[in-house]
Order: sequence, then C-alpha cells, then structure tokens
Amino acid sequence: MNPTLSEIPNREFPCPRCKKPARWADNPFRPFCSERCKMIDLGAWANEDYRVPVNDTSRHPDEQDADFQED
Repeated sequence: MNPTLSEIPNREFPCPRCKKPARWADNPFRPFCSERCKMIDLGAWANEDYRVPVNDTSRHPDEQDADFQED
C-alpha cells in the first residue's frame, strides 16, 4: 500500500513559484514555500498571466462568411 501525504509528515516538494523545497506538513502556504510566493502567484492570476490556449474557430451566429452571400 502506498503511503498518503499525511503519513509522510516531513515530505518536501518544490515550490511552484520559486522551486525551493517547501514542506507539506504544517505549512499554511502550501503548496508554496512562503506567503511571498503565494501572493506573487495570486497576483499573476489576478493579472491574467495564466491563460489556457484556445483555438476559437467558432463564429457568432449573426456573422456571415465573406465567401458566402445569399441573393
């Protein structure tokens, strides 16, 4: 059986922001290493720095194709 995170209290992970080791247990800022990294990441979300790429080929129903014209 694989141990859960609660069974490994001293486990460390890289901080998603600065990549320094961050403890999982007893860390109020997890998965970040500090409040600073947590706030920098929150600011990036607020500034819309993180975006999901979208390939939007759909058109609004009212738009007509330039090559198609009804007579």
